[in-house]
Amino acid sequence: MLTEFHKRTFNAEVLASEKPVLVYFTGVNCQPCKMVTPVVEQLASEWDGRVKIGKIDINRNMFTALKYGVMKAPTLLLFINGEEVARIMGVNPKNAVISQLQPHLG
Repeated sequence: MLTEFHKRTFNAEVLASEKPVLVYFTGVNCQPCKMVTPVVEQLASEWDGRVKIGKIDINRNMFTALKYGVMKAPTLLLFINGEEVARIMGVNPKNAVISQLQPHLG
C-alpha cells in the first residue's frame, strides 16, 4: 500500500525528507493510472527503506499539482533534498521508470 500524501503534509513528508521521495500524482478516474499503479506499488515494495514512495490525488490536491506543473495524471516526480530531480509522465513500463530514476538514486 502506498503512502497517501496531502497538501497539509507534503512539505514535511516530501520536501523535508532525508530520503529520496517518489511522488505519484494520480486521479481516481484516471484510466492510464490503473496501468501505472502496479508499477509504483512494486517499486514501493522493492525500494522500501531506500526511497519513500507515495501518491497524491490531483483532484483533491490541485494546488500542489499546479505548484509542480503537473497538468495530468499519471506523473511521477522524484525529489531529493526537497528538489525535483526527475519527472516521468504517462504510462511507462517498470524497466523504463527504473532506468530514468536510477541515475539519481546512486
